Amino acid sequence: MFVDVHTHVFHPHIAEKAKQVLKNQYGLDCRCKGTAEDLLMRAQRCGIDHVVALCAATTASQVQPCNGYACYLQNTYPEITAFGSIHPDCADWKAELDRLRIYGVRGLKLHPDFQGYRLDDPRLLPIFEEAQHDFVFMIHIGDRLPPEKNPSCPYKMAKVLDTFPDLRVIAAHLGGYRQWSHSLDVLVGRNVWMDTSSCVPEIEPGLLKTILRRHPRDYVLFGTDYPIHDPWEEMESLQRSAGFTSSELDEVLSNGSHILFG
Repeated sequence: MFVDVHTHVFHPHIAEKAKQVLKNQYGLDCRCKGTAEDLLMRAQRCGIDHVVALCAATTASQVQPCNGYACYLQNTYPEITAFGSIHPDCADWKAELDRLRIYGVRGLKLHPDFQGYRLDDPRLLPIFEEAQHDFVFMIHIGDRLPPEKNPSCPYKMAKVLDTFPDLRVIAAHLGGYRQWSHSLDVLVGRNVWMDTSSCVPEIEPGLLKTILRRHPRDYVLFGTDYPIHDPWEEMESLQRSAGFTSSELDEVLSNGSHILFG
């Protein structure tokens, strides 16, 4: 089974507004519609069987509706595994975890930069402790700021893994968007999954090949960051930049099924 582990979908009523927010705040131009139907159409077109749809609440007040949509996606589309959201400002986060468990949602997306906290915020510690055995975490890592100023960075991620060695984490963007040399220093080779979303063509090809050579191959997952990127184009650019053979690309595409269904 081929899996895209890093996508974002929005309710059709807010999809255009959500994409405009991404453009205004982050300068991101979305190439795709951002709806579940459009994502699944594009995935099917390039042979991807299953996708992970990530939801991230920017504020505590958005946690409940965000998770409501994740529950809807999880139980409406067989080809979608939905990840819910938690925010450290959410007072009833334990109840939200229970709600997600009831509806079969077993993943959580954290985006410290987008959600307005730091990955080393001590309020996250009880959340990790409570959720570590039932949920897979997808955590955004890295950005344009230097690591010491960045709300998320490979070094903060490494400390979380030191504290919670059994935590199941996908470190997004090969462990550090625009901080790949730091990811190479402290995350590559560790017991952490990494996805390839939004890395090509930002990362220098030689560094990309080094990370992919040194990190365990079965811990490398294919991700697109849809609707920013189209799955077909991301498959082609990753294979070209990484120098993958067809069988090596197929292996990376298949790894997501092990973490979701293994």
